[in-house]
Amino acid sequence: MTVVVGYRASKIGLPGLYFAVGAARTLDTSLTVATVVPQPWPTPSFARVDAEFENWAAHLAEDSEREARQYLRPLAEGIEVQFRQRTNRSVAAGLAEIVDEVDGRILVLGSLPAGGRAHMLIGSTADWLLHAARVPVAISAPGYHVHTGGFRRMSCGYSTSEQSLALVRRCAAAAERYGVPLRVITFAVRGRTMYPPEVGLEAEDSILKAWAAQAMASLQALKEDGAVGEDTVLEVVTGHSWMEVLDKPEWIHGEILAVGTTPRVDVRRAFLGTRSAKIIRHSPVPVLVVPG
Repeated sequence: MTVVVGYRASKIGLPGLYFAVGAARTLDTSLTVATVVPQPWPTPSFARVDAEFENWAAHLAEDSEREARQYLRPLAEGIEVQFRQRTNRSVAAGLAEIVDEVDGRILVLGSLPAGGRAHMLIGSTADWLLHAARVPVAISAPGYHVHTGGFRRMSCGYSTSEQSLALVRRCAAAAERYGVPLRVITFAVRGRTMYPPEVGLEAEDSILKAWAAQAMASLQALKEDGAVGEDTVLEVVTGHSWMEVLDKPEWIHGEILAVGTTPRVDVRRAFLGTRSAKIIRHSPVPVLVVPG
């Protein structure tokens, strides 16, 4: 088994590589750097154009490996690192193929800096893989750096659903296995139109407080039922926006936030709901999306 990280020269940058190194150290496994370059469509064209494209693609793959080696040299000491290259019309499909070939345990993707109020931007490649990958997919926040080793804490997003409970159990088992503390956290966003204007802000606040109390009771039940250990930190965070609720908790260096997906039986393997998508976009720490 190995940790697979997608990388292209001057495309994703360091955050994905840093996170992948931390994941490999935590899981005590190897690291595979995967580069997928575009493959031309089989349409008639001038031979010179085809040759130029093939030359560009070959140089892109070589530059990506050389750049990744340069960055990883001082970071990945003691970790076995291998490189895989692939041409495919779909970058996402190419990465999925490599994950299957090397028996990838987790797929790491860097994120693009987001404009406006979000922390991360989910591109088309990441979006496809978040829905279709058979293994957990980690999205590394822009600017993420870990120099000292593996992960230091796992936070698990809990929404009281059956799928979310399964995620909590998996997170608890992983945290125990890798010797990191666990925090289970529930987020609630009131929104601008949570209740009709005639209800009033004070009534909204009291209802939100009552909901938060119920959410904390649900979290406490996780300990009573043995889903998590007694030393697990439980937290309920409320606010007026996703940016606010994701910025409120205390995040430590080397932390990862896990969220789940809902399994589906149609063309795609899972459904990434609006809630999880917003958590990914606004999370200040890397997010691990675990298939349902």
